[in-house]
Amino acid sequence: MSADPPPDAAPATRSLPDSTPTVSADLTPTTLPTEPLPIPEARRRTACPNCQAPVGVKDRYCEECGQEIGARRVALPRPVAEADAQAGPTVCESCGGQDHDADGYCRGCGQLRSQPDRFEADLGAVYLATDRGLSHARNEDSVAAAVIDAAGGIPGTTVIVVSDGVSSSEDPQAASGAAVRAGVDGCLGALADGDSLTEAVYAGLMAAIAAVRGVAKPNGQAPSCTYVSAIVRGYGTGEFEIAHANIGDSRAYWLRTEGSGATGRPSQRLTKDDSYAQTLVDFGTDDETAMQHPRAHHLMRWLGADSGADPSSDSCVGTFTTTGPGVLLLCSDGLWNYRPGAEDLAAIATAADRMPAARELVEFALRSGGRDNITVAVAPIT
Repeated sequence: MSADPPPDAAPATRSLPDSTPTVSADLTPTTLPTEPLPIPEARRRTACPNCQAPVGVKDRYCEECGQEIGARRVALPRPVAEADAQAGPTVCESCGGQDHDADGYCRGCGQLRSQPDRFEADLGAVYLATDRGLSHARNEDSVAAAVIDAAGGIPGTTVIVVSDGVSSSEDPQAASGAAVRAGVDGCLGALADGDSLTEAVYAGLMAAIAAVRGVAKPNGQAPSCTYVSAIVRGYGTGEFEIAHANIGDSRAYWLRTEGSGATGRPSQRLTKDDSYAQTLVDFGTDDETAMQHPRAHHLMRWLGADSGADPSSDSCVGTFTTTGPGVLLLCSDGLWNYRPGAEDLAAIATAADRMPAARELVEFALRSGGRDNITVAVAPIT
């Protein structure tokens, strides 16, 4: 099992992009309480911001008008059905048909529909970008996030999930898409129950494991992926709490902005890879030598029906507290393969405003070769 897969059966290339299509997150403000305390009776029910109908704090949609409730959220790349609903059906380049399945394959001839090379979203508290790269025929990464705005004395909270589909499995994009959506939903549900950030990030991980197992086919097809998530909460005191979870080799980093007045903890990787290279490091091999091993990217743990009932480990969940300024970065190995060191990544991620920084991280990976899909999520800590 490897997160650095063999070339696609039908290799594809592209030139470096002059511009990038952007997906706007046109979502509604939240009233969802998330503190790990009993939910006040007055907050157990609230009103839909669109039609004012009563809704519960754990309701995702208003039953009266269909408005999404609770958090501003987005998931990328957009599913085919969602894209068609917004922009109309896409004509197949091969046969001219307009009927595609959920994975983007033409029902008439089987041709995979084309997608934009890059999707982006700006939620204010987090900036997302995912890119096909220069060699792969499709983007098998996925990223999702939700922002719960501060309201009524309750601190704001951000949930982020990145997943890298394992190309040696079938339909890896189905696994990564299921993982990020279920992971965000699982975290939000636990937060709405008043769970701590650690409990919530673990609940999201368990939801993602179940969701990816659920996309397996009876014929033995088992889409699989990696997973990394984080929940960030600021308490208005200048201190931020970060709970993180991961399986596989997608990573989370804390990246401090250097310079006068920087008080946050030093830049560092927050997660531990589940890879053969990490196993070598655990037994005393230095990082650089371990990454040169032919099996360096082979995964020891992953999400999928073939990964066992519970692929988690004792080290898959952790917490981190810091002050700003800096950023939390979640990314797939399409980025960190080219610059794994936290301080080296910080030089890019903290040098510009957050959306330009997310784009520059992707552009750096493209300039470095772009051999894999590239996904980043940048959350400012200020």
